[in-house]
Amino acid sequence: MTIHQAIASPGCGCDRRDMLHPLISIDEALTLIAADATPVGRTEATSLDSAFGRILTQPVRSRSMAPSFDNAAMDGYAIGTSALTGLGPWALRVVARMPAGQDSATVLEGTSAARIFTGAPIPKGADSVVMQEDVVRDGDVIHLSRRPVAGLNIRVAGSDMAKGATVLDKGRRLGPREIAACAAAGAGILRVRRRLRVALLVTGDEVRRAGGAREAAQIWDVNTPMLEASLARAGIEIVASAHGADNLSGLVHQLGEMAAQADLVITTGGISVGEEDHVKPAVMALGGETLFSGVAIKPGKPVTLGRIGKAHWLGLPGNPVSAFVTFQVFGTALIRSLTGEATGAPTRRHVVTATEIRRKPGRCELRPATLAGFDPHGREIAHFEDATHSARVGLLPLADGLMFLPADADNLSAGALVEFQPFCQS
Repeated sequence: MTIHQAIASPGCGCDRRDMLHPLISIDEALTLIAADATPVGRTEATSLDSAFGRILTQPVRSRSMAPSFDNAAMDGYAIGTSALTGLGPWALRVVARMPAGQDSATVLEGTSAARIFTGAPIPKGADSVVMQEDVVRDGDVIHLSRRPVAGLNIRVAGSDMAKGATVLDKGRRLGPREIAACAAAGAGILRVRRRLRVALLVTGDEVRRAGGAREAAQIWDVNTPMLEASLARAGIEIVASAHGADNLSGLVHQLGEMAAQADLVITTGGISVGEEDHVKPAVMALGGETLFSGVAIKPGKPVTLGRIGKAHWLGLPGNPVSAFVTFQVFGTALIRSLTGEATGAPTRRHVVTATEIRRKPGRCELRPATLAGFDPHGREIAHFEDATHSARVGLLPLADGLMFLPADADNLSAGALVEFQPFCQS
């Protein structure tokens, strides 16, 4: 028997301090985010029809049993099985017609039956609903050839939810399934956390709006629409989105204004150590602080977390793929912490590599990968490019998530077991 073991060290190997002392690992960065970022405080009430995407701050409990009465699971005939004596066949007289939504005082006695429709209450004396295809009707009489069992096609009161039962815990993000459960519980008004206020600042004098005019040395802006789309969810309010000045004084002014109105400021570019990288100095000039600056990953090593006044600050690299990857890993985790969301975190799982990988060791590499099929052992197979390119965006739509290549691995054979994290969907 072949033993398959993941090629991974703790924290994907990117916590190798002997290799890269100043940098922290991915998992260390995520731990710092979880410890530092607490949910925004204020809550508000919202109606169920406006609750999509919001984060619950109080549990939802059922106001009554669900269903609140025994009812028919399909169209047919309600009967009492105790009236079916002998071997059959049996003839029963139809004495009532019971549509859904209509309360009825019908009582079935002896060999009587009621025409009943899906959702209608079960009449007293009945304990089974025979589907209409299983009877032969002749005027006001139905004929049965098979004895139905008690409880057939009946939704029993309380079988879905008991009165007072907790349907959803606080911290749940309200999607279609959660809203369905709230409606079934009779919860028309929900207590949710206020929207997270986010400001976005994309730097780079060379950046121009996508599709607009540009000169030979200029590029279209990828990061602004990409991050705005990543932040497009009901629990987030983008309070500002701007193109940052590529000078210290201008950035100090812009970041100061953004931090005053936002819970989270996200910047792209300007966080490395070059002469044109002004974002970190601007943050420091505002009295800001950094929680970490630099993670042992590829791409995205300069990613930074800090504070500007009361606002959290997430500094992403300027290259689009680097910005996308680091937002997927760190930005989504930070937003979950700030909104108090207890669910929805992307879970890493193991996949196998489709082909051999040769790479330079030193940092944990996060490589976009596409899942396609399974190997003979039932494991998902990840397909990928030969290298990670921090500015190549064209292949991102084909990828399903990020493959984690351990920092100390320079060669992975085809079929190697590696970690994979699916992309987070807004």
